[in-house]
Amino acid sequence: MTDIEKSGNGRRLKGALVGYGFIGARGHVPAYLQRHDVDIVAVADVCAARRDAVRSLLPRARVFDSVDALFSSGIDLDFIDIATPPSEHATIAHRAMDGGLHVLCEKPLTTSVHDARALIDKARATKRVLHPCHNYKFAPVVASIGDIVASGRIGQVRSVTLDTFRPTHAKGVAEWNPDWRRHRRWSGGGIAMDHGSHSLYLAFHWLNAWPTTVTAKVVNQEPERWDTEDTLSAVLTFPENRVARVHLTWTAGLRAVVYSVQGDHGAIIARDDDIEVVTAPGGRASAQAGAKWEIEHSTVSSDWMDASHARWFNAMFDGFLSAIEHGDYAGMDALDAYHCIDVIGTAYASASDGCREKPLSRSDPSVGREPLPQHRDGSRQADPVVAA
Repeated sequence: MTDIEKSGNGRRLKGALVGYGFIGARGHVPAYLQRHDVDIVAVADVCAARRDAVRSLLPRARVFDSVDALFSSGIDLDFIDIATPPSEHATIAHRAMDGGLHVLCEKPLTTSVHDARALIDKARATKRVLHPCHNYKFAPVVASIGDIVASGRIGQVRSVTLDTFRPTHAKGVAEWNPDWRRHRRWSGGGIAMDHGSHSLYLAFHWLNAWPTTVTAKVVNQEPERWDTEDTLSAVLTFPENRVARVHLTWTAGLRAVVYSVQGDHGAIIARDDDIEVVTAPGGRASAQAGAKWEIEHSTVSSDWMDASHARWFNAMFDGFLSAIEHGDYAGMDALDAYHCIDVIGTAYASASDGCREKPLSRSDPSVGREPLPQHRDGSRQADPVVAA
């Protein structure tokens, strides 16, 4: 066990940030500067202008022009924070864990389910933490939804809908390929790769399960210009005949998220910071018999319009530290990230096959590898029958 895995020693972690683009500059570094338990002692970026920009904010950090230069420098580190385009995530994470470093990684964890599985295997083999930046869980309004679900007020959750509206794709920094999200070579896909993880891991959390099938449609409004989709609509089937519908688009006329969680005794509807909770004290049957629904409105300030989501970063980073302290090398967040990539890749396959329902892959419990659980509670229930 390393020093940072022993609680209460007070030592500051030493981290390196790989990729000083928009999210690194606007989300990660400002959050790190608020902390007293971590120092970013190194930054690597391929763009000279971005390297110049970070020097003014982190004057004591060593700055490198490549990941190769960083790893060959011999600098003393505890973890790597990967904030590059997704096409680079797996390679950098493998090198970091091979070098004895814990890994914090922006979503999506990888661009293929094979690579995601390999990273989980590597985390377990090297006993290094693999932790994705699933920061939407820490938006105050999302936390409030989770509290309501956990309280049992709306009963057993049966279905969820998650809509993400954006007027255009998120732009990268002007100094380096601001439209990289529309190029598969860098992104691995369009809005499903960029935003899909957020909707999916929230669905997994609220339904407390991983899905078994997916049916999807993708659209690219400008195929002559981009090779990635700008819209995805998908329906996911979960155990016990529960469902989630996910809609993501870069072609909306507004920026908003709209979530709903429906249960046996009511529902939650959230649009950005505004929450409406509708409950029937005796359940739906009593409401249908004439009992009145109870409606409660509230507003939970969450800074949805701030695309950096810096406010949510520190709570997410605390989870990373907890995983290090407890030796949770491939914990629930990492498993959620694996299932996010499984869903996204299978959604693409469904869309390319006339929107046919597709079963989600199962882990390969081959010799020497610990199988992934099929359900978030760790159980291994029999798979449902899936239409061919």
